[in-house]
Amino acid sequence: MKTYNIPIFVPHRGCPFDCVFCNQNRITGEQKEVTADDVREIISEYLKTLPKTNRKIEAAFFGGSFTGIPFEEQTSLLSAAYEFVQKGLIDGIRLSTRPDYIDKKILDNLMRYGVTTIELGVQSMDNGVLKASNRGHTSAQVIDAVRMIREYPFNLGLQMMTGLPGDTDEKSLYTADEIIKLKPDMVRIYPTLTIKDTFLEKMYTAGQYRPQTLDEAVSLSKKLLLKFEGNNITVIRVGLQSTDEISEGGSVVAGPVHSAFGELAESSIYYDIICAALKNTACKKAEVFVNPKEMSKAVGNKRANIIKIKNEKNIDIKIRADESLKKREVRCVCC
Repeated sequence: MKTYNIPIFVPHRGCPFDCVFCNQNRITGEQKEVTADDVREIISEYLKTLPKTNRKIEAAFFGGSFTGIPFEEQTSLLSAAYEFVQKGLIDGIRLSTRPDYIDKKILDNLMRYGVTTIELGVQSMDNGVLKASNRGHTSAQVIDAVRMIREYPFNLGLQMMTGLPGDTDEKSLYTADEIIKLKPDMVRIYPTLTIKDTFLEKMYTAGQYRPQTLDEAVSLSKKLLLKFEGNNITVIRVGLQSTDEISEGGSVVAGPVHSAFGELAESSIYYDIICAALKNTACKKAEVFVNPKEMSKAVGNKRANIIKIKNEKNIDIKIRADESLKKREVRCVCC
């Protein structure tokens, strides 16, 4: 069964703070406020393109802090989406919000209107990083919010960012360890991008902030991905969704932007696996077999893994498909 999200962007709605990295209008590409009628139209249009069977569909409110929107407006938007749940046309509703906008009244209302998944923008569990990023909440509030959410049957997602002001690889790995203790159902990993018209852009221009390089962000994201997966936590996204704004030449001023960032992290994992498999061989040429669905990751972006192994190990490899192999399982044969 395949899962589909119907994205409904509510840019900067409900956010009480201007986080240094945030300009939701540019990130989402949305400028206007969303109404209940917009919600109905968006869902109706998306449903025309989605399968009728063997699928799970959630209407997804992204882009702002949904539960910080005035209560009556929350209810209006939720009610419009819930009509489709009641008709059996979609299976639920998901939303993203802040840890400090969670309480029993809010959660009761989300249950009433068919919400199935809540994602919290945690970003960091280091209070110094949260303060430097002007998040306006603490790590303790994250823990409290998770505790309250876990009293309900919601699916829980936690989002973290790397490369924030004051952040280090060690602090990001600490954040991952603290998130693991909270046992979310899913996680997103977002390397920080410096977006136009944000305070972070001013910090960057003034030399007060150094963004991660692409290689640094990929290397760290790889470690985080393996850490979460090793603790049976699904990572549903690594890197922001590429759009006209979130792209090289768009609204990104600096930072590790790449249209296939998540695949770069996956490919880096495959590089390590392939090198380990070839380590004790005298091969100068080898065929490396992987699951067919994993071939692009094993090959790497623009054949990066093949080229790197040739340059660094002096081994010519060819990537072949083998349906009997599992994800990240490889078999090497010397030629």
